[in-house]
Amino acid sequence: MCGSCTPVVPLADTSPDHPDTGDTGDTGDTPPRAGIGRRGLLYGGLGASAALTAALASAGPASAATARAPRRSDARMRAVLVGTAGGPIWPMASGRRGICTVVEVDGARYLVDAGHGSAAGMVDAGVMGPADGKNDLTAFRAGFITHLHSDHVTDLATFLVQGFIGGGLGSLELPFHVYGPGDRGALPTVFPPGRPAPAPFNPSEPTPGTTSMVRQLLAAFATDVNDRIFDAGSPRIDRVVQAHDIALPSGITVPVAGPPARMSPFTVHEDDRVRVSATLVDHGQMAPSYAYRFDSNHGSIVISGDTTLTPNLLEMADGSDVLLHEVVDHASIVASIDALPVPEAIKEAFRNHMFGAHTTEAQLRDLLREVEVRQLVLHHVVPGELPRGGWQRVAQRLARGTRTRVVAGQDNDVIGTR
Repeated sequence: MCGSCTPVVPLADTSPDHPDTGDTGDTGDTPPRAGIGRRGLLYGGLGASAALTAALASAGPASAATARAPRRSDARMRAVLVGTAGGPIWPMASGRRGICTVVEVDGARYLVDAGHGSAAGMVDAGVMGPADGKNDLTAFRAGFITHLHSDHVTDLATFLVQGFIGGGLGSLELPFHVYGPGDRGALPTVFPPGRPAPAPFNPSEPTPGTTSMVRQLLAAFATDVNDRIFDAGSPRIDRVVQAHDIALPSGITVPVAGPPARMSPFTVHEDDRVRVSATLVDHGQMAPSYAYRFDSNHGSIVISGDTTLTPNLLEMADGSDVLLHEVVDHASIVASIDALPVPEAIKEAFRNHMFGAHTTEAQLRDLLREVEVRQLVLHHVVPGELPRGGWQRVAQRLARGTRTRVVAGQDNDVIGTR
C-alpha cells in the first residue's frame, strides 16, 4: 500500500437497499437552531474518486433533477447550487451539471468551483444578472477553488473570459479575485507500488497552482482578449481578474504523502459582506485541497470540497448554519470497480484510491454525531442518481435521530441560512 493512500475500511449500511421506514429529513421543516457544537476527531478512510464516474453514470435514471422543483430561499445569505455532480462530465447523464456553488450575501456573490456546464447554467440558477437573465456578473467579488482536479475548474476559463468580455466581471477599481491551491512542488506517489515511474506531463511545470493555471488559461485566449482590448476598449483582463495561491499559516506544510496536518481554519478573504476561511482537507494525493467557510452577519455556510472525513473539516463545520458536503455511494462504487475489465491488482489499486478520498453515507452519519450543523446539504454526489428513492432517501436516513435538517441537493436549489 502506498504511504499517501488511505487503507480500505469496511462500511455498514451504505447501500441504497438498506431498509428504512418513514420519510423524515428531506422536508421543508427547519429544526431548532444548533447550539454549541461537539467537535470531534474522527478520521474516515472511505470514499471514491471521479475516475469511475463514467461507469457510475449508468447506475440509475436521471430522476434527481426532475423529482421536485428546486428549493428557493430569499434569505440574505444563501448558497446557490449551480451544479451538484461529482466527477468529470459523464455524471451529467443524470441531469446534473458539474460541481459549482455561488454564495450570496446581501447581493454580493462568491464563486466556489466551476465544473462542466456551470458557466451556462448560471442563468438557470439565477446568478447571471437580474431576473431577466442578462449577462451581468458585476455582483461577483471573488472565486474560490477547492482543488485542481479538472472537474472543479473546467468552466473557469469560460467564466473568466466570457465574463470579462460581456458580463462586466471585475474592474480596475475592484478586481475579481480567484483564490486556490498553490504549487505543492512534488508529483504524486506512483501507485500501485513497484510500478515504474512514468514521465510527467509538462515537466517544466508539472504541478502548477491556481495563479499559474489562471495565467495560462487567460494566455490561451490572448487573440480574443486582445481583440476586445484594441477593438472594444476593454481593460486588460489580468488587471480585472487577479489570481492568488493560498498561503498556509506558518508551520503548516502541504503533505506530499499522507493526510494533511491538523490545523484550524484561517482567513483567506474578507470584505464588507463576508469573511472566508479555508482549511486543508484529505482528498488523497490531490493536495493541497481546501474546504471553505463563509461567515457574515446573516450566518455561516461551509463547503467541504472533495474530501474523506477529516478532523480539520469537522472543526470548520461545527456550529455552522449550512454545510454543503460531498457524498458517494459505497455500493455503486464497489460494483463499478468489480465490473472493470482489468486485472485484480488494478482493481485493488482502484479500491485503495477510491475509498480514501471521498465521504460515504456512513461517514456522514459519523459526522452528524460529532458536530452540530443546522442543515446538511448533499452535493457533489456520485453517482448522479440512485435507484429506489435516490439521494433523497439517503438524506432521510441521515436525518433520523438528529436535530439537523438533511437535504439532497440538486441543481438550481437555493439554500438559505435562515
